[in-house]
Amino acid sequence: MQQRFLTEYFSVSSLGLGCMGLSEFYGPKVDEKESLSLLNHAVDLGVNFLDTADAYGPHHNEQLIGKFLTQTKSRPYIASKFGIVRKPGEYARTINNKPDYVESACNESLQRLGVDCIDLYYAHRINPDQPIEEMMHALSELVRAGKIRHIGLCEVSASTLRRAHAVHKVSAVQSEYSLWERSVESSVLPTCNELGIGFVPYSPLGRGYLTGTYNADTTFEQGDFRASLPRFSAQNIVRNRPMVDEIEKVAKANNCTASQVALAWVLSKGDNIVPIPGTKRARYLELNVASTEINLAPEELNKLDMACADITIVGERYTEEGMKGLNA
Repeated sequence: MQQRFLTEYFSVSSLGLGCMGLSEFYGPKVDEKESLSLLNHAVDLGVNFLDTADAYGPHHNEQLIGKFLTQTKSRPYIASKFGIVRKPGEYARTINNKPDYVESACNESLQRLGVDCIDLYYAHRINPDQPIEEMMHALSELVRAGKIRHIGLCEVSASTLRRAHAVHKVSAVQSEYSLWERSVESSVLPTCNELGIGFVPYSPLGRGYLTGTYNADTTFEQGDFRASLPRFSAQNIVRNRPMVDEIEKVAKANNCTASQVALAWVLSKGDNIVPIPGTKRARYLELNVASTEINLAPEELNKLDMACADITIVGERYTEEGMKGLNA
């Protein structure tokens, strides 16, 4: 697979794999054998960038990745995160960016992953009441200690990103970005481009909505948090359908799937952009990887861009609890 530079001296496959769904949030936890098989298949297809976090499970996802690393001869790049503190079985969270917590969280993640150094370590969410400069100093100490290679921030505002970058280089920003969630285009993406910072879109398929498989009759499995999201209410699934219709027009013209068009659109937005779609199924993984070979004509991209920009998406992307720490 083609490689992309997130930042100088740090290149990864042009598509990564978001691993969260292997542990929770999208229905029952996946059987471990199936999860390990999927991870192996991803690496075989050329994906060398795996995204996890201590909050996924909590802890289960890092442990799963750690087990995978003991069974594979490959050495994919691992991105993990700290900052969201949850109790097992609860969605409620607090956000902790305090320096002493940064160090202890990193040490625990290293142990679960079974590695000496985490390639990319993100602040999962930013607590505006805790100085970003103090957190960045703590992260810079981890770089100097050889425990992490690169520092990342998630769902951060452009102004906070500049403050953080002034303390130590930020290598990547991870935020939600897709045809139906484009808020980063106003200031965050331009700031990343200006400062030479890579951008990692999560949920580039709109948590599956942009695949075109959802309708008013859709029901979610127990444990699938989309059932609680405003954008996925039965009413809003129907009201947001015009965007899928536009995507499907382009997909039909190019003999590919709606999901591949949605990913191709994100990939077209910059050579420093590396989407991390998540999936639990090998078939969808293969379709996602194949999207890196789809080259939509500039006029098609522009038409899709403009058509979708004119569509108003109904419903917040998270519940009130999930909105904590966004654009902080």
